[in-house]
Amino acid sequence: MRLVIALGGNALLKRGEILSADNQRRNMAVAAAGLAAACDGHEVVIVHGNGPQVGLLALEADAYADVPPYPLDMLGAESQGQIGYVIVQALRNARPGRAVVALITQTVVSRADPAFARPTKPIGPVYAADRVAALQAEHGWSFAPDGKAMRRVVSSPVPVEVIELATIRQLMDSGVIVVCTGGGGIPVERRPDDSLAGVEAVIDKDRAAALIAEQLGADRLILLTDVDAVYTGWGTPGQTALRKVRAGDLHPQDFAEGSMRPKVEAACSFAERSGHPAVIGALSAARNTIEGYKGTEIAA
Repeated sequence: MRLVIALGGNALLKRGEILSADNQRRNMAVAAAGLAAACDGHEVVIVHGNGPQVGLLALEADAYADVPPYPLDMLGAESQGQIGYVIVQALRNARPGRAVVALITQTVVSRADPAFARPTKPIGPVYAADRVAALQAEHGWSFAPDGKAMRRVVSSPVPVEVIELATIRQLMDSGVIVVCTGGGGIPVERRPDDSLAGVEAVIDKDRAAALIAEQLGADRLILLTDVDAVYTGWGTPGQTALRKVRAGDLHPQDFAEGSMRPKVEAACSFAERSGHPAVIGALSAARNTIEGYKGTEIAA
């Protein structure tokens, strides 16, 4: 099968852990064992998130006052190299005979996207409520709840086009596992002369994964996260796991924005536009999720 697999942030960092290199290497090494096995016998593209990492890079850039802060598109490129290296090394260690490459990837967005007026994409670490007011005053950042804490949120426009798509297809056709479109891709816009320029935003990796899965003709889109399924009534005594459901029976607005909602939107979009199923499930059960024994399968 031809698979596009999107890895949630828990592949490298679990909730509550500090953003250390050791934590990210250790978590990815654990995830790689099951993920590599799940890739055996398949053509695979892996997309990954970068929210915690790009947020940390923004904080680091802001700490050095002698240089203007780097924009989010450049920080996104930096995080693609960093995270791609960790993923590629872990997968190669788990499957020495399988070729794996990480590709710096640009994703076109539209300046007219209404998302630029309404930041929703969480990045960076979580903050206690008493820190938020000071950070808002100092940086002008926007924040949203993340559990009992708060996280910075930035604009998250809809991905329109993946610039390196043809190269991704060539590599995948050659049997290479391609790690690409990290963090949804580096956000860029097309100028009137068809040149590209960076955009201050972070693209949702699940939406980008759905776009690239559709354009590559993937047989299945797999969205791996830290929960085992999509739940109705999440966080309530009556929460219920969904196992098989049609896209038309799901309503994304019923799920948390910045968390499960973009995954449901991406899965439904891919299923309806391609006619192939999408699956949302736990990274810890990657192989069973890909093979359809675990997770929530969303069909057209």
